[in-house]
Formats: sequence, structure tokens, C-alpha cells
Amino acid sequence: MGKPKILIVEDDLYMGVLLKDVFENKGFDANHFTRSLDGLESFTKNNYDICLLDVDLPDENGFTLAKKIKKLNESIPIIFLTAQSLKEDIITGLSLGADDYIKKPFNIDELILRVNNILKRSGKSYMAADNTVFQIGRFQFDYAFQQLVFVTEEQVLTHKESELLKMFCENKNQVLKREEVIEKIWGDYTLSHIRSMDVYITRLRKYLKKDPCIEIINVRGEGYKLRIDHRQI
Repeated sequence: MGKPKILIVEDDLYMGVLLKDVFENKGFDANHFTRSLDGLESFTKNNYDICLLDVDLPDENGFTLAKKIKKLNESIPIIFLTAQSLKEDIITGLSLGADDYIKKPFNIDELILRVNNILKRSGKSYMAADNTVFQIGRFQFDYAFQQLVFVTEEQVLTHKESELLKMFCENKNQVLKREEVIEKIWGDYTLSHIRSMDVYITRLRKYLKKDPCIEIINVRGEGYKLRIDHRQI
């Protein structure tokens, strides 16, 4: 299964490069352009699954670009990014067939989740090099979509919450050494990162407490363990 392909047209170079890097790290094939015409040219040469368009572009605005893109592929999902929050602009964007309209500044984790959910609704497959859906007791954890589901209740996770829970899922009923986790997720083993990890552990415990067979326990002097009592499942 191929990678989902995303077109990013954002005139802020720093923001555009950041978005490209973030989506590539999430398993996307991402292309970034700062001008509408360059983005349109790329769209004609590639099979994109979704477009992320800034409204305020230097050559022509994102609305005009969206019209041209929709003429080439009417079903392509489009998300607008903008610093404007005028009701008229939002209506214009949605009337062009946009799937979402996000105001800057925005939360990166939320943006990724919105993109993934749109792809899921449109029937596009999310690239996954390995199995990214885990069963944890009565929970189902979708790492790619950063979602933890208990029966019909859904909890959206942050990027670091997802990374941490994935490590636990890959090492069920085994001790995860604190140093290894911090170095993999945070990069450096520092006091601030130790405290940060403890905060995320507390959050995960809160999410998982609905299932009494699941527990994240402290292993004194070593780290943590995701303990699952299958006899209670």
C-alpha cells in the first residue's frame, strides 16, 4: 500500500517546511510549494490524496487555486489554512467544496488528526509500514490516527501520548526502562524530560483506568510496565 500523498501550498517558508517534515514523519509523501502556480503544476503531474492550501498566497489566493484543482479532480479533499477568520471567507472556502477550514495559529497534532480523518472518510488508505492498530484489553489503539477507543468512547491522543503508548503496546507485560523511553521519544535524558514523561504516564493511566485489567505500574529503579491481566478480559 502506497503512502498517502499531500500537496502543501504555503507561502510562509518556515511553516511550509515544518508541515512537510511533520507529515513525512507521519508516513506521508509530502510536497511543499510557496506559489499557487507551482502547486497547480505539481498537482497536474502527481496523484495527490489531499491538498493543504494557504488562502493568502503571493500570486493568486488559495480559493482560486482550489477552483482550478477541483476542475481537475472534483473529489480531491482540500483543507484551507488561513490567518483570516471572517465568516465570508469561511463560507467561500466551504462553498468551493473544501473539507475543512483551519485558522492560524493551529495545533499540529489536531491538523494531522483532521487530515487523517478526512482521508479515512474519503476511503484513502493510510500508509502503515507495520501494524499500527493495537488491542489493549477492551481498548483499541490506532497509532496512525492517534485514537484510543473504549467501546464507543473515543479519546484523541497527542503525538507524544501516542508514541509512549505505542512503546508500551510493543512491550506488553515487559519492563520499559525509563532511560530508553526518554531517549527515543524526547531525545535527551534530562530532569525536565523525566518529569515530562511522568506527566504523560499519568495521562495514559487516566485514559486506561476504564478497563480494570490494564495497569501501568512503576518498577522501582527500572521504569514502567504495561500490565494486562488477560484473565479479567
